[in-house]
Amino acid sequence: MRVIAALADLKLVARVSEMLNVSQPAVSKQIAELERIVGVPVITRDRNRLYLTDIGARLAEHAKKVLNQLDRAAFDVDAMASGVSGSVSLGVVSSVAPILLPSTIALFKKNTPYAAVSVTQGHFVGLYPELESGALDLLIARIWQPQEMPGIVQKKLYSEPLVVVVGRKNPLARRNELAWSDVVKFPWILPPANSVARRAVDSLFAENSLTPPCNTIASLSLTLNLEMMNVMPAVGLLPQSLAQVYASRGEIVSLPLDTHGFLSETRCFWRERQTTTNSALSFFLKCLEQATEEIKTIPFG
Repeated sequence: MRVIAALADLKLVARVSEMLNVSQPAVSKQIAELERIVGVPVITRDRNRLYLTDIGARLAEHAKKVLNQLDRAAFDVDAMASGVSGSVSLGVVSSVAPILLPSTIALFKKNTPYAAVSVTQGHFVGLYPELESGALDLLIARIWQPQEMPGIVQKKLYSEPLVVVVGRKNPLARRNELAWSDVVKFPWILPPANSVARRAVDSLFAENSLTPPCNTIASLSLTLNLEMMNVMPAVGLLPQSLAQVYASRGEIVSLPLDTHGFLSETRCFWRERQTTTNSALSFFLKCLEQATEEIKTIPFG
């Protein structure tokens, strides 16, 4: 099952063998055995790449579902056996919190009802010193120009583009074609001036040969930002999945502007060796990984 599921995504025997930590002949043998059991080809070859036949693609879909159920079963058994207690304190940027934390915390509390969770929202520059000092156990943030940090472990969670959005009454909402020069003079709702996200936004305008907007409102509140876009011709930025949700409710419109993938990568950070002393953090990271796998199924782009 794992071979056919991996082939659907990777398409190269070498990559599948590396991911599953088995030899390439072993992968080829399992493909042949699967075709013997099914009685029809499940792959076709084009030079050094493999492509699933229609039957192979359907088998891969079922394999992924079964593997997800097995992984979840193993996760649940591990959670029940661990008897985790204690607490975990999180710092998270506002553009990630509503996407990732609800499902993560729900999974965490389902299995560890007596473990405490506290959440602090902010921006990376403000939250990182609290992680270093020990006030926070875990920091989750969008990253621009990632770099190594002494004493800090970091892990990539997922990638999701940011999109430019406006309220439905904004005159820009009726435009099918736009350039960055068309939007720079509008009021912009942006992260705080000293944040990593704000520097990334400034760099994005510079890449488009423009001076960053002068008419700005610094706000990290999603609720406030949506209401401001409703009552004034303000322009903002939202993760694509959130933009799709609020657009479906008729609250905002996404503009046809390419953000070039800036701030698309989300990572988590924690102090070295902390997972060996904080069982609640160690288990929360497992819940975070489970929630992230669900997010990766969203068809961005």
